[in-house]
Amino acid sequence: MSTLKSFNKRKLRFWMKKVLWRHLVGLVVIAFSVFPLVWMISGAFDVTGQLSTQQLIPMHKGLANFEQLFSNTEKPFLVWARNSMVVALSAAALQVIIGALAAYSLSRHRFKGRKLTLTTILIVQMFPQLLAATTLFLIINTFGKSFVFLGLGHQLPLILIFAGSALGVNTWMLKSFFDTLPTEIDEAAKIDGAGHFAIFSKIIIPLATPIFVVTFLLSFIGILNEYLITSVILGLNGDKMTVAVGLQQFIYGQYGKNWGPFTAGALLATIPVLTLFIFLQKHLVSGLVSGSTKG
Repeated sequence: MSTLKSFNKRKLRFWMKKVLWRHLVGLVVIAFSVFPLVWMISGAFDVTGQLSTQQLIPMHKGLANFEQLFSNTEKPFLVWARNSMVVALSAAALQVIIGALAAYSLSRHRFKGRKLTLTTILIVQMFPQLLAATTLFLIINTFGKSFVFLGLGHQLPLILIFAGSALGVNTWMLKSFFDTLPTEIDEAAKIDGAGHFAIFSKIIIPLATPIFVVTFLLSFIGILNEYLITSVILGLNGDKMTVAVGLQQFIYGQYGKNWGPFTAGALLATIPVLTLFIFLQKHLVSGLVSGSTKG
C-alpha cells in the first residue's frame, strides 16, 4: 500500500513538473487569443456603446447596435459587405491561380535564371505595401484617364493589385508542396502522351487541393482585412468602400465615435471567414503542413 502511495506521489510530482506548466501556458495563450473576440461580442450587444463603461458581460444588452448598423443609409453595411466579398473572392482566386502556375513552372522546369527568379520574388515580397501606396495611386490615377474602369474608385484595379501582391509568398509555399510530389508521376503521364497542361490540370491540381485551399483561405482573410491600399484606391465613397474601410467611418473623427455599430459590424464581418473554415476544414490540416519538409 505504501509502495502504491509513493508511486502516485512520484507520478503527481512528475506531472506537475513536466506537464502542468504546459497546460498553464496553453490556457494563457487561449485566453490571450479569445479575449479580443469576447470583448468584441460584448461591445456588439452593449447598447450603451461606450468603451469607458463596457463590461465583459454588459449590463444593458440588446440589438440596438445592429439596428443602427443596418438602418444607417449614409453608411450602407450590406453594400460594403458585398464589395468586400467581390474583391476578396476574386483576388484570392487569382492569387491561387497565378501562384500555382508560377510555382509549378519553378518546381518542375529547370531553366536559366530560375534561382534568380525565386530569390527576386522573395526579396520583393519583404518590402511592405506602405512603400507602394503612393506609386499605386499615381499608376491607377494615370490609367483612369484613358480607361475609366481601371481608375480610382473602381474595384477592378484593386483586384488586379491584390492578385499580384502575394505572388512571392504563395509561389514559395506552393512550390514547396509541388517539390514533395514525385516527378515519376509526370514522367508516367508523359509516356502516355500527356502534355504539361494536362499533367498540371489532371494530376497536380487534384493532388494539391489541400494546399490550394489553405492558400485561398489565407489570401481571402488578408484581403478582407486590408485597409491601406483599399482606402487609397477606392477612396471614401460610401458605395465603393469595403467593410474594413467602411467600418472605420463609425469611429472616424474626434466627437462622433460610434463603437457599438463598429463592433457589431466587425462581429458580422467574421461570418464569411468562419463559414469558409467550416466548409474547408477537412483540407486545412493537411494543407498547412504540406511542403514543410522540403523546399
